This record gives sequence, structure tokens and C-alpha cells, in this order.
Amino acid sequence: MMKLIVMDKDNQQPKLKAAVIGTGLISKEHLSFLSNSERAHLVGVCDISQAAANYAVQRFGAEAAYTDYHQMLEQAKPDVVHILTPPQIHKKMSMDCLSAGAHVICEKPITPTYDEFKELWDFAQKCDRHLIENQNYRFNQPILALQKLVEDGTLGTIGEVEVRMALDIRSGGRYADENLPSPVHKLPGGVIHDFITHLCYLALLFMPTFDYVKAGWNNHGGGNLFKYDDLDALIFSGHQHTRIRFSAYTQPDCFSVTVRGSLGYAEVDLFQPFVRCVVPRAVGKQFSPLANQFANGWTFMNASFTNFRRKLLQKTPYEGLHSLLEQTYQALQEDKPLPISFEDMDKTSRLVNALIAEENHL
Repeated sequence: MMKLIVMDKDNQQPKLKAAVIGTGLISKEHLSFLSNSERAHLVGVCDISQAAANYAVQRFGAEAAYTDYHQMLEQAKPDVVHILTPPQIHKKMSMDCLSAGAHVICEKPITPTYDEFKELWDFAQKCDRHLIENQNYRFNQPILALQKLVEDGTLGTIGEVEVRMALDIRSGGRYADENLPSPVHKLPGGVIHDFITHLCYLALLFMPTFDYVKAGWNNHGGGNLFKYDDLDALIFSGHQHTRIRFSAYTQPDCFSVTVRGSLGYAEVDLFQPFVRCVVPRAVGKQFSPLANQFANGWTFMNASFTNFRRKLLQKTPYEGLHSLLEQTYQALQEDKPLPISFEDMDKTSRLVNALIAEENHL
């Protein structure tokens, strides 16, 4: 059978046929990218709910809806499959897609354990297909700005990193429903496991290696639904150390990264985007605190107007996901290195594994 090739009118490169498995919350971001992309053609959406698959097709203009992903692989023959299902079935689905000749973009965590990740990666190599985990926050503008401050030496030698997330996950929403528990409750790290990949890969951006970890996991709210609702961990690498913090009890919600060096420090928040930098200023040591207050005050004022506009336009913190996907599809089309490497995924998975390991618990 002749393979259908959809051409990009602007550069005459063939569009990659894309398919999506899973229509949960994050699927809106993946599908909105695919429906507007000049590099992808959305050939199918699959979900165990026919109604959910049909709705996604109607809203985002896919060619067909499926309830069986094997059927989708056979009939639509996608070049790329986005796997957006619960983590426990990522490995099986990914292997099936790789076997069918598709590259795989998989939501985090790519697998529940490091051993499963290595098995999946080795399988992808045997299939000569690409495998990439969604590490979207690496590509948010505040994180890119923070990286630049580190790379150009503005902060000096980095000694301390903190990645902190506060989310009220126990008071309502998809994680708090005892009648229909989320599958992520069964992950080794419980609900926090669904977020910890983000915390780990951001920490590793600024502390590329680690020697050992100590992690305090707690269930302060009690009950049988939540395995853990609080994490406080320290990660050590030579003279550097990183703190990873997840709390279900502190407010307001935040997702912050702070990097401290020998010259100064900088912090960002991805939920209410801003970048604050405290460093020596040209006015001298005595007046640098005042100069920092003035500069950061102006930064916060601008951020407040920008964030108000983001709220009105209903923009989400997933801006980095669209950038990641654009770079990924471009790399696949042009046969160039992907924006997330094996080393990125390997280090992240190893760190998650170390945090979860019982021998490292406080």
C-alpha cells in the first residue's frame, strides 16, 4: 500500500503523522500543538472512552478516533505517538508503538522505576526508533533565563539549589477522589511520584551529578488513599547540595527554583512567572542591596501585569511543552539530536529511583 505523505507547503518537508493515546488533562496541550503544527499531521486519537476520543477528534481536527491503540497503529501508521496514559502502562504501550515503527514521546514519569526505563531504552535502540520523556519545564522562559545567569557566571560558582512545589492535592480534584482513585496512588512514590520527575530534572540542570541522597517522605494527612503527601529531600554532590521539596500544606501554590552561587542568587516561579536576581551591582557593595531592591521591584511590577494578562488569556505554565515539541519534531524531520537526550532521562530516572529507595529514607 502506498504511504500517504502530507507535505508542509512552506518548506516542502513531509509532515510527520502523529497520534495520541490518552485524553486526560495534559492531552489538551499536546493536541493543541499538533493541531496547529506545520510539522505534524494528527492522524488519530485513542482513548478507552469512545466519547472522549470523539470529542478530541472534533475539537482538534484529528482524522479518526480509536478505543484500541493496536488498531490505530495498524490503520493510521503514525510516525510519532504521544503516550499520555498512567505511568504503569507506559512501558508496554511504548514497546508496542516502537515495534510498529513509531517514535515515542512519553509523559513523565516515563516508567515507574529506573530498571524499567533502561529496559525500554534498550528496546527503542533495537527498534532504531527515538524515545523521549516529556521534561517540558526545562523549556519555560524563566528556567532558560536562570540557566543563562548560571552559564554567563553572573551568580559565580553554584553551591546550592532548591526546587520547591506546593500543591493542595488533598482538598479536592483528581487525586482526592476516594471513589475513583487515580492510578498514580499506586506508584512507588504515590501521588508525589507524578510530580517528582519535574523536580528532579530541574535540579539536575544546575547540579549535573549527585553522590548520595537523603529523603524524608511523610503522610501528614493520614488515611489509606495517600501514600505520601510531603517530601523533603537533600541531594549531595561534592561541595554542592540541592533541596527538593513537595508540600500539600503550604500556600499559595508555587513551583519555584532557586540557585545560589558565590556571587549571588536567582529565583523563579513557574506558576506565577518571574525571575529575581540578587547580585553585586555596579554601584558598589554598600549600595548593591538598594540597587537590587529597585531592579527586582521593577521586575515584579512588570511580572504582575504580564501574569494578569496571562490569566485573562487563560495561558498555562505549559509554555515549555510547545517549545519542546516543536524542537522534537524539527529534530525528527531533520535527523538531528533531540532536545532531551538519553543522559537527561537516565540521570533523572536514577535520581527519582534514589529518592524513592527505602535505604535513602530518613
